[in-house]
Amino acid sequence: MDFSFSMLSDPDIMSMLMTGVSVSLKLFIGALICGFLIAAIVTGINLIPSRAVRAMVKLYVEYHRNVPTVVQILVWYFGMPEVLPEAIRGWINQGNTEFSFALIALSLNVSAYYYEDIRSGIRAIAGTQLEAARAIGLNAVQALRYVVLPQAIRYAVPPLINRSIILFKDTSLAMVIGVTELTYQAKRIENATFQTFQIFMISTLIYLCIALLIAAMGARLAHKYPADFRN
Repeated sequence: MDFSFSMLSDPDIMSMLMTGVSVSLKLFIGALICGFLIAAIVTGINLIPSRAVRAMVKLYVEYHRNVPTVVQILVWYFGMPEVLPEAIRGWINQGNTEFSFALIALSLNVSAYYYEDIRSGIRAIAGTQLEAARAIGLNAVQALRYVVLPQAIRYAVPPLINRSIILFKDTSLAMVIGVTELTYQAKRIENATFQTFQIFMISTLIYLCIALLIAAMGARLAHKYPADFRN
């Protein structure tokens, strides 16, 4: 059996690999940003003193944390278009439908985990911080934005980074609906060359290098903005 990596000299194969890496990174960065924004919004909504609102937030979080991510992607891709009006469905189908629905599913999924990480960070902050913020005239939203969240996020940096690494790995699940990310492209190359070991070893190394880079950036961020545990 030939274990050489001569396939890397083929410009077409290299182009497919680079396309896969590019799509994976776009999916990861898009879901990371959208997921974090959604988590921040859900955090603010959960502060509303209403049992119904908090029950809805809890249901949202439990769904996304307990249903397999690949199932959530399939629900969005195959299920959601069926409940949309035909005009909207046609408009969606004109674009990159697979990528868009994968991005939505991954964003919503990771937002539930980010929300729990941020909430844990908020719990680590002394209640007097919020009281002091309200005492100087800030309303609940301003106190959350300017006092609570900046500190909570510092506490939450380590789990947020861990979840972000998992999010990057979860981008490979988008291949089930035809998103041309790295695993999808690796499978295409394997089908064309029959060099299974080589191509999946290459994709493994790419995933490993990017995941380690994310971890290193997270460690640097945590070092630059350390949490103050003295409050």
